[in-house]
Amino acid sequence: MDENEWVAGISRKDAGRYSRQLLVDDFGVNGQKNLKSSKVLIVGAGGLGCPVATYLGAAGVGTLGIVDYDQISLDNLHRQVAYKETQVGQSKAQGLAEQIKSQNSDVNVVVHNISLDSSNAVEIFKNYNIVCDCTDNVATRYLINDVCVILNIPLVSGSALRWDGQLSVYHYGPDCPCFRCLFPSAPDPSSVTNCNEGGVLGPIVGTIGSMQALEVMKIAANVPSTLAGKLLLFDGREGKSRTIRLRKRDPKCAVCGDNPTITTPIDYVVFCGAGAHDKIEHLNLLAECDRVNVEEYRDIRKNQKQILLDTRPPVEFEIAHLPEAINVTLNECRSLPAAEISSRLGIDSSESNVYVICHRGNDSQRAVLLLREKIDKIRFRDIIGGYEDWANKINDKFPLY
Repeated sequence: MDENEWVAGISRKDAGRYSRQLLVDDFGVNGQKNLKSSKVLIVGAGGLGCPVATYLGAAGVGTLGIVDYDQISLDNLHRQVAYKETQVGQSKAQGLAEQIKSQNSDVNVVVHNISLDSSNAVEIFKNYNIVCDCTDNVATRYLINDVCVILNIPLVSGSALRWDGQLSVYHYGPDCPCFRCLFPSAPDPSSVTNCNEGGVLGPIVGTIGSMQALEVMKIAANVPSTLAGKLLLFDGREGKSRTIRLRKRDPKCAVCGDNPTITTPIDYVVFCGAGAHDKIEHLNLLAECDRVNVEEYRDIRKNQKQILLDTRPPVEFEIAHLPEAINVTLNECRSLPAAEISSRLGIDSSESNVYVICHRGNDSQRAVLLLREKIDKIRFRDIIGGYEDWANKINDKFPLY
């Protein structure tokens, strides 16, 4: 045999680049070839999207699509490790694409710098064969799920909040449920917390995002052991994880059931009672006479000492607060009797006004509604925009978070 003849299952370039994963049992050459022919869509270029995109790009996925309409901000950098300080203000999708291409120029990266909604999701998704949900809100989760089912695309879904993370694969196999099978009705928007409000530690999203990338690689390589029909729960505080088996596909499911009623994307804002984005909602629950802006409160507190009720959790209260603030959380406003709240605030029937503040002006309004029902002789007034407005408009040294 001529010394220049040989049988090769993969190119010299790819063999050299991906040699360590080519040596893995049940992955090998076929797995690498399948990965290279895969087209993976990542929805969300944040804390989960960064590790998903980074690992899949490095592993040699043929095409990576990235959907995100947001810009990089300073408070992203502790967990969205693909970005640098110099990129603050730039497009997340474009920034992540540049990071992937700088690491692996062979990857075809498609940027969708757009807000995903019912009008554009099908046109975007139809070009991919695996989807990763790396978003942070319920409305978009339903949208992504429904479109994946409609187009028959497996969905790798991750979430992370505070110390905890979750991961599952939906609509992958005949018995595998979709997200809507498990949650046919959307939760009350007021009960849902995202990382903007609840916080999250960077290694938690890094862990879940890395595992999402691993599930994509297994699906692409046709490795039978995946998290389809299972839910992985990760407890970062205790360093524990467990996997629970989910119930099978619901034959009565509105989107993946035997007789589906949802065959095209619906209005997810109406269905969920909240917009399909992860930005902070600005509520308007009170009449104007029950609210003051931060400039008005600044002038009021100059003239005489005021009682200021701060509804934030203690961990936020410790970050910064005005010196007159008394910490009574929203949950305490809801659960404590009127006498105990009055005692905590040091108020009696002679008091006329108590001002209520929170992070951004949402929970303070909820607290006013609760407190006026419990303590009818006191006038509770909300401070519009909360401490965020105070930092932006009154005191630029006050910590923003």
